[in-house]
Amino acid sequence: MAIYPQLIIDALKNVRYPGTGQDIVSAGMVADDIRIEGMKVSFTLITEKAHDPFIKSVVKMAEQAVLNYADKEIEIKGNISVKSKQAPRPALPELLPGVKNIIAIASGKGGVGKSTVCTNLAVALAQKGYKVGLLDADIFGPSVPKMLGVEDAAPMLEKKEGRDMIIPIGNYGVKMLSIGFFVKKEDAVVWRGAMAGNALKQLIGDADWGDLDYFLIDFPPGTSDIHLTLVQTLPITGAVIVSTPQEVALADARKGINMFTGDKVNVPILGLVENMAWFTPAELPDNRYYIFGKEGCRKLASENGYALLGEIPIVQSIREGGDEGQPVALNRDSITGMAFSALADNLVAAVDKRNRELPKTGIVEVTRK
Repeated sequence: MAIYPQLIIDALKNVRYPGTGQDIVSAGMVADDIRIEGMKVSFTLITEKAHDPFIKSVVKMAEQAVLNYADKEIEIKGNISVKSKQAPRPALPELLPGVKNIIAIASGKGGVGKSTVCTNLAVALAQKGYKVGLLDADIFGPSVPKMLGVEDAAPMLEKKEGRDMIIPIGNYGVKMLSIGFFVKKEDAVVWRGAMAGNALKQLIGDADWGDLDYFLIDFPPGTSDIHLTLVQTLPITGAVIVSTPQEVALADARKGINMFTGDKVNVPILGLVENMAWFTPAELPDNRYYIFGKEGCRKLASENGYALLGEIPIVQSIREGGDEGQPVALNRDSITGMAFSALADNLVAAVDKRNRELPKTGIVEVTRK
């Protein structure tokens, strides 16, 4: 039996794309490059997106259709290639060519106010005239949209250089993306590590972050495969560890430090931030009550040769500002506004010192034996 291109095309009309139900020939997914060499047949399938979730099953269905409807002796398996209409994502580590410094904001445990510190630090940096981006990578508790007052925002897609790019949401001078924009806020996010990792890669590599002086990443608490995904995806300039002064939190902060400074990850520690350092009542602004212990973070920083970048007191306005989408860093004259302003200055100095004294961080290479 003679094999000719129309025979292959007619066979492929029996394959329906799972996303739409349309056959792949009518959908324009079969490229005009069918090659026939004896019994060997090869051609290309064209997808709309660079990472089409259905394409593997479509390739298998196309192989089976050629065998079923054209000739079962045709050599087709492994001969169908795939290309995308969308330009490919830039290769690692050049995902963010316009970003000067990538800062991990991390904590060993939850509940120490890491996201609050990260959000207010971003706002404080923006107020000083820096171009700031913030990625809420805390997959399981994305709280940054609420704190920045953009909880109901919906990021748009824009075509740029052949790619569909997510446009970050801007407020208070900060460009921000969060997984919270893509899930219902009342739903629990129950994802396997690989799913969460792929979502974060999209928010990093398929978003138009543009030129940034500082790109802050609000890491999830603890040490998980999300952390590994991020250090494998981006060359992180340095990490800031947030803790409260109490011993339980400090023990976990040490684990966070060890994760970044280990031989395989090797991300420099820029310094520590002591959050909830003391309680100051609004009516007694000169009084300090050390509810969670005194200067525990300062001692930990001193013992390990790290800078203490900031001490943030517990003040009711921090909680109120977070709930109302009005970060306290906006009020530079308040106790907390001054604390975050000082933290921003100290971070800028720490990043400058790190960049002068240490080589650029590489992305983490993971080898499997």
